[in-house]
Amino acid sequence: MPFLLDTQVAIWTLTNPGKLPTPLYHSLQNETLVVSEVSLFEIAIKQKVGKLPDLSATISEIAERLTDDGITLIPVTVQHISAYDQIPFFDDHRDPFDRLILATALAEQMPVISADEKFTRYRDVVRLIW
Repeated sequence: MPFLLDTQVAIWTLTNPGKLPTPLYHSLQNETLVVSEVSLFEIAIKQKVGKLPDLSATISEIAERLTDDGITLIPVTVQHISAYDQIPFFDDHRDPFDRLILATALAEQMPVISADEKFTRYRDVVRLIW
């Protein structure tokens, strides 16, 4: 079964895999891991505003590193955007990237791996790991 990584977890796989809980890290070694291309867009924005000083690689290099590590990049599709409407809205969680990642997980019927506490609110809609 493929697992969708949220942007923060994707960044950690590149910069600091030690931030992932050891049992989770080991259990994912033989699994299919997926990152939405929307995460690359989010990373590009964070780099531009200086929020990722430990990740100086270009987006092309990041994409290459992810795929070299066996992580599959998937494009944003109309199906993902359509599923966005099914993601509950919370006033204190308006992050469009998070919401599109959740919509992607819903549309693809993939569990999402996230350390973001706010993702737990969506357990009724998507399967959450961690």
